Amino acid sequence: MRTAYSVETVRAAERELMARLPEGTLMQRAVAGLAAACADLLGRVYGSRVVLLVGSGDNGGDALYAGARLARRGAGVSAVLLAPERAHAGGLAALRRAGGSVVPAGRAEGVILRADLVLDGIVGIGGKGGLRADAAALVAVVERSRAAVVAVDLPSGVDADTGEVRGEAVRADLTVTFGTHKPGLLIDPAREYAGVVRLVDIGLALPGEAEIEALQHADVAALLPVPGAESDKYRRGVVGIAAGSARYPGAAVLAVAGALRGGAGAVRYVGPAGNAVIARFPETLVSDQGPAKAGRVQAWVVGPGAGDDAATVAEVLEAEVPVLIDADGLRLADRDAVRGRGAPTLMTPHAGEAAALLGVAREEVEGARLESVRELAGRYGATVLLKGSTTLVADSGGGAVRVNPTGTGWLATAGSGDVLSGLTGSLLAAGLSALDAGSVGAYLHGLAGRLAADGGPVGAGDVAGAVGVAWRDVRG
Repeated sequence: MRTAYSVETVRAAERELMARLPEGTLMQRAVAGLAAACADLLGRVYGSRVVLLVGSGDNGGDALYAGARLARRGAGVSAVLLAPERAHAGGLAALRRAGGSVVPAGRAEGVILRADLVLDGIVGIGGKGGLRADAAALVAVVERSRAAVVAVDLPSGVDADTGEVRGEAVRADLTVTFGTHKPGLLIDPAREYAGVVRLVDIGLALPGEAEIEALQHADVAALLPVPGAESDKYRRGVVGIAAGSARYPGAAVLAVAGALRGGAGAVRYVGPAGNAVIARFPETLVSDQGPAKAGRVQAWVVGPGAGDDAATVAEVLEAEVPVLIDADGLRLADRDAVRGRGAPTLMTPHAGEAAALLGVAREEVEGARLESVRELAGRYGATVLLKGSTTLVADSGGGAVRVNPTGTGWLATAGSGDVLSGLTGSLLAAGLSALDAGSVGAYLHGLAGRLAADGGPVGAGDVAGAVGVAWRDVRG
């Protein structure tokens, strides 16, 4: 499992380790990894042109020491000091001894435009807000250049703890981070500024519970429900789907498609799209008696394509089994009814739906995804899966937020969310917790999207069809 820790936690771990090491050892561990990553990116260090954008403090010191190592290998290294009076003295002296030079900010443009690699050491992980005007002007020149951009620990101008980008920031091709991932490296919008992320182990002792978790194949494989020799459809889990309407029958079909491929032993469908569902999936158990009389289920999915059917949503919320609420169900669900449920509830909004529930603009949710998912989980007393470029899953009781590492932009297509709802509902019915079901569902859905798209456009039905392939890929 990939984990990320807050700046405060990282700083505390660094202090504890530095107290036990000779002075400067920790920085040199980081610098060795940083210089090696830059060398790998350059391919040929000798004769290459490297520009360091150097702020004050240790982040700038890392850049200077890494520049010194590259200079000793034959690179032409120039440092642009944004705060000359506060530049890291040891790092600056090392660069000069290695043959590197300092370029005044006023003459930096030409040097940057000729560079093969620019090393961003402007602001460290403690930085807040966007870049100052002088730094932003240099970064604008970098964007016009053809240089590869490497960020030290975190792209300058992004928030390490939240993933927010409030102003101008560096867009890196590679970020070399030290000790552990920071939340901003895994969560958009900051994630897209980081490029490829390379982690350098510097020996930090970190606590057991992280701020952010990202499941990997092995984690998902360990959570997947696999039937045994004695399994029947009830032991595997029966999921109920209350979805669709006369206007949106396809939502019901797609939710059922996701559920059938999500490992459930059986799928019960309740709603006005029964004929469409049966025509596509005859194995579905269809009822027209309403959720309470549909028969035994171990979890419900309610809301996709439901229109204004608030009565069905309310009836499902009264069930004493886990419930997933999606799409129209999010708008129709009474918050007090959700908070008062004894069984787990999983809500799956996209940014627009989350914004409506929180009473804020969509842009506010998209710019502060971590804060938004935590706030929504707290308000509703539910687990929340916030869909988007980086899907997040948060429990109402706090703890680590899960970020999904799979997916593709091609999943932004009509009906994709309905498939995710059915798939995740099946996992709830199989006995996974709301946090695990949301995390595993998002992982499989994202992987299925990649496999189905294969670099090109894809429809929601194609994504559903690829879930089984994704499942087998995860299990190896």
